[in-house]
Amino acid sequence: MRPLVECVPNFSEGRDKEKIEAIMNEIRAVKDCWLLDVDPGADTNRTVTTFVGTPQAVVEAAFRATKKAAELIDMRGHKGEHKRMGATDVVPFVPVQDVSVAECIACAEAYGKRVADELGIPIYLYSLAARKPERVKMPDIRKGEYEALPEKLKDPSFAPDFGEAVFNAQSGATVTGARKFLIAWNVNVKNPDKTNAHKVALMLRESGQLQKDAQGNKVLDDQGKPVRIPGRFKNLQGMGFDLPEHGISQLSFNITDLETTPMHEVYEACKTEMAALGESVTGSELVGLIPLAPMLAAGRYYAPEEMDEARLVRIAIDRMGLSDLQPFDPNKKIVEWIVRDLDRA
Repeated sequence: MRPLVECVPNFSEGRDKEKIEAIMNEIRAVKDCWLLDVDPGADTNRTVTTFVGTPQAVVEAAFRATKKAAELIDMRGHKGEHKRMGATDVVPFVPVQDVSVAECIACAEAYGKRVADELGIPIYLYSLAARKPERVKMPDIRKGEYEALPEKLKDPSFAPDFGEAVFNAQSGATVTGARKFLIAWNVNVKNPDKTNAHKVALMLRESGQLQKDAQGNKVLDDQGKPVRIPGRFKNLQGMGFDLPEHGISQLSFNITDLETTPMHEVYEACKTEMAALGESVTGSELVGLIPLAPMLAAGRYYAPEEMDEARLVRIAIDRMGLSDLQPFDPNKKIVEWIVRDLDRA
């Protein structure tokens, strides 16, 4: 089997098809690299891209795509529902097959250094590649988003890991790193108002929500810091947002550890909590790809009797409503099945 690394760049453009296609063509042009999924969102104004390849090939493809994004995307006029700080916002490298986490960290470092040196974009290392504890989590680095960068870059503690602490007005800054496989996944609610979806997302996500007193003011601890009420699930990030193009709202989640936080448990919790608020969950939507294991775990949860993998996957798709907004093709969405076909080619 060939060594394979997955790369999942997020670009701050989800509306202009010509720009998106031009960026994707940079990835397609690299040998030993395969573009697997392109998921643009008009409301988020963001495109999540997934490709796999040999370590050297994915670094090359990520650089070329970032260079093209820097040419085509101007952050000075960017607006969208999703938080962002750069034209190429985040570029994680993920081990897929015969590749270690250490090799993925090396990929992130090679990519980051080249982008900083050749494109003049400040680079921050996060997750398993982070060099500072306060940069492990993406939201901590991205706080204040693009608009906060000019002031943040004046603070020595926010100096980039690669490149100069100089504001790049057109491209912003980019975060890169290595991580375990992450599921980006949205649960659909039959209500275009995100209020209740966001409320439940705060209840379920690990970071929870701020505790408030009877007057609605933040409760502070002895050090004057806001007190948080922890959420139900570990390794779960979440928020609610509107999806007017479909007349619904969504609980938008990232599951960062599939072993500790099964997606079917999160889905069932969403159904229960939304029902308590008089809302109904209609299904869910996967952004990008997913490993086989969580699909099989969901299939066994909903149908515990013995059956083959294909049937378990079909049950998981049905019970979690993964085809609610568009057809879910497991041969194009499950990483191991895609890689299996690559190895046969």
